[in-house]
Amino acid sequence: MQNGDEEGSLDRLAAVLRDGEGEAKDLMLLLFHECSAMVAELGSGGTAPVKMQVYDDEGHEVSIDDADPPVRTAVRTLLAEVHGDSEAAAEQIEIALSNAEPDEMISVLVQALRWTIKLSAECLSRDLPVPEWISSALED
Repeated sequence: MQNGDEEGSLDRLAAVLRDGEGEAKDLMLLLFHECSAMVAELGSGGTAPVKMQVYDDEGHEVSIDDADPPVRTAVRTLLAEVHGDSEAAAEQIEIALSNAEPDEMISVLVQALRWTIKLSAECLSRDLPVPEWISSALED
């Protein structure tokens, strides 16, 4: 995704979902957990409040409840992780996996990847810690 190959990335994400729900859940939870850690770093090590905004297709801010289901799942999962509730984050993913269409789950995975890329780039630009596996993937 970082190199602009979104179609190839989507194909690989679809394969992850097809290969097993457990692997997809683990991947999403890992990404959201790492995003949460980077959000905390960007928020002065967790001392500054974190605000998330959700926008519709026209660029207008909407409440989380009015967002598309994949966006709603991604935001709620990240917020749960940011607030240290990994169990609630896992529940959000489990609910989505049991109720969402495969395309919606790919959208959740894509959102997690996009946030991981953007947050890690911002952390690196500020000399804040980023997990080695993420920073090395950004170098490729």
